[in-house]
Amino acid sequence: MNKHHLTNMKVLGIIGGLSWESTQHYYQIMNRDIQEKLGRSNSIEAIIYSINFERIKASLDKNDWGHIAKDVIEIAKKIESAGASFLIMTSNAVHKVADEIAAQISIPLLHIVDPTAQAIKQAKITKVGLIGTSITMEETFYKDRLKNTHGIEVVIPEKSDRDCIQKIIFEELTVGKLISTSRVALYTIISKLAKSGAEAVILGCTELTLIVEQKGTSVTLFDTTELHAKAAVNTLLETQ
Repeated sequence: MNKHHLTNMKVLGIIGGLSWESTQHYYQIMNRDIQEKLGRSNSIEAIIYSINFERIKASLDKNDWGHIAKDVIEIAKKIESAGASFLIMTSNAVHKVADEIAAQISIPLLHIVDPTAQAIKQAKITKVGLIGTSITMEETFYKDRLKNTHGIEVVIPEKSDRDCIQKIIFEELTVGKLISTSRVALYTIISKLAKSGAEAVILGCTELTLIVEQKGTSVTLFDTTELHAKAAVNTLLETQ
């Protein structure tokens, strides 16, 4: 790889704003990673569509996934038409409709579960805890992909802890509030998952990385935001 530039870099399509707090973190990770790989003033080639998260949240509150899918498919098509080579979505929960979106576009969708699962398998771990939104923890789309595609068993927190995580994400993290008592609560939940048999824990919401860090716990963490962002960079740098 040329250390200073790559003339045929792919163009990344990003559906962000889910929330913007985590999207900006994605953008920072990707640009720092590509600069480290290529040097000088290199940065990613990208087309970003940032959704007004309140619009998505209104549909989430009504459990109207048909509307979310329709909305995001329309955006994905716009990004494809603008010239993106492949697509990522900066949200774990919205991957509930990933297959529907992928079926409506001709460019690849880099699914957030896959680079996370690859890192888990490389660590020779087969049973993980999962924290994220209630949708991600409780519904089958995420756990089934980990289990059926990658052979990774998943355990989730008890109901009261799931409710606590949901509240922290939607009432605090998506609006930029980082509260110390919430950080402590999350680390406690992570420890409980480890005690229940999880060999590691997935940070399965892209906002969780804003408040939970590896240095805060002895339990191995797999940060979906960082793993997804760095996988996107690797895909950008693949020869077309």
